[in-house]
Amino acid sequence: MNVIHFSFECYPVAKAGGLGDVVGALPKYQQKKGVNSWVVMPRYYNSWIIDRPVEVVHAGITVLGNEKFQYEVHKVTGDPLGYPLYLIHIPGLLDRPGVYVDPSSGYGYWDEFHRYLAFQVSALNWLNSFAWLPNVLHCHDHHTSLIPFMITSCPAYDRLKSIPTVVTIHNGEYHGNYDMGKMFYLPEVYPWEVGYLEWGGRMNSLAAGIRKSWKVTTVSQSYLYELHSNANGLEYLLKHETPKSVGIINGIDDDVWDPATDPLINHHYSVKNADKGKLANKKDLCDYFNLDPNRPMFAFIGRLVKEKGADLLPQLISWFLSERQDASFVVLGTGDPWLHDRLKAMNSEFTGYFDTSIQYNEALSHKIYAGADFILMPSRVEPCGLNQMYAMKYGTVPIVRSIGGLKDTVIDFEDVDGYGVRFDHFSLEDAFNALNRAMRLHADTKRMKQVRKKMMELDFSWDRSAQTYLDLYNSIN
Repeated sequence: MNVIHFSFECYPVAKAGGLGDVVGALPKYQQKKGVNSWVVMPRYYNSWIIDRPVEVVHAGITVLGNEKFQYEVHKVTGDPLGYPLYLIHIPGLLDRPGVYVDPSSGYGYWDEFHRYLAFQVSALNWLNSFAWLPNVLHCHDHHTSLIPFMITSCPAYDRLKSIPTVVTIHNGEYHGNYDMGKMFYLPEVYPWEVGYLEWGGRMNSLAAGIRKSWKVTTVSQSYLYELHSNANGLEYLLKHETPKSVGIINGIDDDVWDPATDPLINHHYSVKNADKGKLANKKDLCDYFNLDPNRPMFAFIGRLVKEKGADLLPQLISWFLSERQDASFVVLGTGDPWLHDRLKAMNSEFTGYFDTSIQYNEALSHKIYAGADFILMPSRVEPCGLNQMYAMKYGTVPIVRSIGGLKDTVIDFEDVDGYGVRFDHFSLEDAFNALNRAMRLHADTKRMKQVRKKMMELDFSWDRSAQTYLDLYNSIN
C-alpha cells in the first residue's frame, strides 16, 4: 500500500504543535507495518533543512489566478526520518524560517492563503506526473484539505479523482476561512462543484475537505463528538458526516520519548529506578530554575494561549503560592504577549517558587518531563493532547481537565485503576482543588510510587494507532 501524507508540519523538520509530532511519527510506524508511507511538506528555510542533502525529483510552474510560481520537489536523501520525505520548494513563498508565523515579527504571514494553496497545487501537479497512483492521500488540517476538493472538482486533476482521501482534523478551531473571492486563485472548478467550497457565506477549506474526502478522522474519540457541539461553526456539517468519521487517538514515538535512552536528559531511568532517576533530573532542573528540589514541582509546557487554558495560570499559581508556599512552578512556552508579560512579572513576585522560560525549547521540555512531579493541562479544548502521554512515559503525573483526548487517556487516581488527576470545569476553583489533591497524592509516598509505576507501564506508542489507520485505509481500497 502506498500512502502520501500532506502536512505543513513534521517533527523534527518543522513543528509548531502536536500536528508536527503526529506527522513525524505516524509514517514511521506505518512503514514498520509494511506501508510505503511518505510525507510531503514545504521546504522551509530552517536549520534542519538548509544543510540537508536533497535530490530534485520534479520541477514545474504553479498558477494561482494570474500569478505564476516556479516550484521544485526535493527528496531528502537517505530517508533520515525512517520514511521518504519530500519538500515542495517555492522561492519567495514557502522558503521562510517560520511555519505559520514570521519569527522576526511574531505575526502570521499575511499571504497565508497563497502559501497553503500554492503548496497543494504544486503537490497535485507533481502527483499528476506519476505513472502510477497512490492508494491513499492523507491530508492533515485545513492547510491541505483543499486536496480532496481539487482532485474531485477540478478538470486538471480528473486523473486523480479515484484516489481515496482522508482528512484528519487535529484542531477544529481553525478552518482556513476566507472571502469567497479567493476561489478564483484555484485551478478551474467545475461549476456544479463550487458550492462545496462555501460554508456560512465564505470559502472554508476545512469544510470543503470534510465534504469531499472519503473518510474524516479526529485525534481522539471524545473530540469527535465534542466537535458536534463546538467546532467554530462546522457543528452541523460534522454531525452530518458522522457516518464517515472516526476518532483515532494519537500515539507517541517511543524512539524519541523514552527516559531510558533520551539523549536530551542528563540521567536515564526506567520504571525500575524511576524514583532515583527522577530525583536526579529534578535536582538539575531546580538548579536551572533556581528552585528547591525538596518541594513538589508543577510544570506547564506548551502554547500560552486560551485554548490551552494558559490564561488561567497567573491567577491559579498566584493564588496557590499565596495560600501555601510548599510547591514550585515552572512554565515553558510562547503565545499571547500579555501572558508573557504577566508571567515574567511573577518571576520577581515569587522568586524561588516560580520561574518561566518564554521560548520554544525542545531540549528543555524533555528535561522538565523528566524532572517535574506534575504536568498541568487545564485546557479549554484538547483534541488529543500529547503532553500528558509524554509526562506519563516519564513518570510525571498529569493534572488535566476532563476534555477531549485528556479524558480518553487519563483516569483519576482516586478511580479504579487510576493514575492521574482530573477536574471537570474550566474554573480557578476546580483547578485549585486539583492542585491540592495532587499535593495530597505527593505526600502519600506509597501511593505516589504506585501511580508512577502504573503510568510508566501504560502503552501509548504508535503501534496500535498506526494499525487502526491501516485498517481505515484498507476499508476504502
